[in-house]
Amino acid sequence: MKRILFIASFIALGLGVKAQTAPATPAVKLTDTAKLYHPEADAKADIAAAVKKASAGHKNVLLQIGGNWCIWCIRFNDLVTHDPDLDKYVRDNYVIVHVNYSKENMNEKLLADLGYPQRFGFPVFVVLDDKGNRLNTENSSYLEEGKGHSKAKVMEFFKDWSPAAIDPKSYEKTK
Repeated sequence: MKRILFIASFIALGLGVKAQTAPATPAVKLTDTAKLYHPEADAKADIAAAVKKASAGHKNVLLQIGGNWCIWCIRFNDLVTHDPDLDKYVRDNYVIVHVNYSKENMNEKLLADLGYPQRFGFPVFVVLDDKGNRLNTENSSYLEEGKGHSKAKVMEFFKDWSPAAIDPKSYEKTK
């Protein structure tokens, strides 16, 4: 009997230690980026500033359209910002603007001007060149895998719409 009590005490102690040292749950991590989108922001002005910055740095603009209510939007942002390869590639090739879509501000006029990308669900991505011309609208479901986004698919998307990929001079060099 003492042996059973000793084993039970040892197991209980072990579980207590494990519970204290367990890593934070993903829900805790997601709260770090839960304010990506700002309903009060002037999205049109933010995009104009991003285009100006992109033009100066020979980059494209990536509009990530969604809301703080959208778990897939937060997951995508977490993947890109926490993966060193994706983070570096995006910073080298894009200026990012998080465009809010929520009951507080649906940015209806702006989204109409962009061809109603919200029809694909959220997040949805619009790529602009360094002059503000729309190059692509991407349905994020093509980038999904399991309960998140595929690093390989996301990287392929970023590379396919990077400035080098759409530059005829760069394309000619690869032939």
